[in-house]
Amino acid sequence: MLRKVDADRWNEALDVNPLYHDIVPEGGVPRLHLPARPMTADAAAALIRDELIMDGNARLNLATFCTTWMEPQARDLIAETLDRNLIDHDQYPRTAELERRCVNMLDNLWNDPDGQGVGCSTAGSSEAAMLGGLAMKFRWRERMRAAGGPAERPNLVMGSAVHTCWPKFCQYWDVEPRYMPIQEPAFTLDPSRVADYCDENTIGVVGVLGSTQVGRYDPIDELAAELDRLHAERGIDVPLHVDAAVGGFITPFLEPDRVWDFRLRRVQSINASGHKFGLVFPGVGWIIWQERAALPQDMVLECDLLGGDIDTFTLNFSRSGAPVVAQYYNFLRLGFDGYRAVQQTCQDVAVYLAGRIAEIPSLEVVSDGTHLPVLTVRVRPGHEPLTVRDISERLRLHGWQVPTYQLPPDLEHVEVMRLVIRNGFSQDIASLLAEHLHQEVAHLQSRQTVSANV
Repeated sequence: MLRKVDADRWNEALDVNPLYHDIVPEGGVPRLHLPARPMTADAAAALIRDELIMDGNARLNLATFCTTWMEPQARDLIAETLDRNLIDHDQYPRTAELERRCVNMLDNLWNDPDGQGVGCSTAGSSEAAMLGGLAMKFRWRERMRAAGGPAERPNLVMGSAVHTCWPKFCQYWDVEPRYMPIQEPAFTLDPSRVADYCDENTIGVVGVLGSTQVGRYDPIDELAAELDRLHAERGIDVPLHVDAAVGGFITPFLEPDRVWDFRLRRVQSINASGHKFGLVFPGVGWIIWQERAALPQDMVLECDLLGGDIDTFTLNFSRSGAPVVAQYYNFLRLGFDGYRAVQQTCQDVAVYLAGRIAEIPSLEVVSDGTHLPVLTVRVRPGHEPLTVRDISERLRLHGWQVPTYQLPPDLEHVEVMRLVIRNGFSQDIASLLAEHLHQEVAHLQSRQTVSANV
């Protein structure tokens, strides 16, 4: 979406409440260019608050995976540390130390067998995914050059339900994307077919621990086994990256026996989103490589601009340390048992809500919250012309924000709505949503019946 407006709107002015006239500059407040003169802090804040009242209620936003609530103590810490540039290790050594501790905690949480993992925080899991992809590309390029082969046509294998950051990575960094279509009834990629998509130019395979589109896990352990077999039979050594943006902070607590992480030697790197089920406000993500060798030296740059020598391998340079401080606060505040309790509650609410939705004959629950606290729902075949889009629009009358979209190619005929159950979404709120769903589906179907009889 373009961020620029047409020239005929350049002279628009903000509407100013008459009560503000004595605290804003004479001549009004321009909407699209800088005011000529300053105004008081109270005036600027009042004008902005008036604009923001039209935003939706974040707690009723079932579209977003992002955290919408944190404790007051965490908010205070964020406010106190917003001015700390995370990259400036020389000036803010304790903030940098908290980042290192978080990396170690995640390396341990994701079962690194020898504790040799390396990693860093990022602006979000999309940046973390980019770094994971770049590491795979650089390592592949090193191998090809060492073998005297061409290194101009890299490809990356992934399921068609990956997050949009992966097509972005391929487009931005000149990598051919090879999509494995997801299929019913699993709605995940088929690991038995992964070798068919790989060749000597494959930089890696991406497995998703919790698709944002359908809320399902790719079978990471089976993918790893197939790639091990590919290596043994054809000599093609393809690393596996796990996009755990959603599940990285869910699965270790709710399904600790599920093997998807660094217990699989084929898994070379994992990214996760701290501002999703890591329970931190946007934006913080994490990338961990299983061993230092998985992070190519070509990605590591030495920098002494800020007074001390540091190694940097992120795409962003300057950013606030506040989200990292907030992540460390959650790790201390909750611990393993606390995270497990929070995520279990989210899952319990999701499963409850799935059961209530399943009571509606015209709807089919595709993902029921038994793994991720994420529900996807479609209209049951034969109940057209009812659509999830119509249901979503009716739910907006009650303040609910529920996204609808078509599934990826080969399943584009399936349209779903998604409901993300986050921390703070109680069973009482879920009961109210279920009542509104029952009410609005009945309303739409009765209206369709009347139209059919006219």
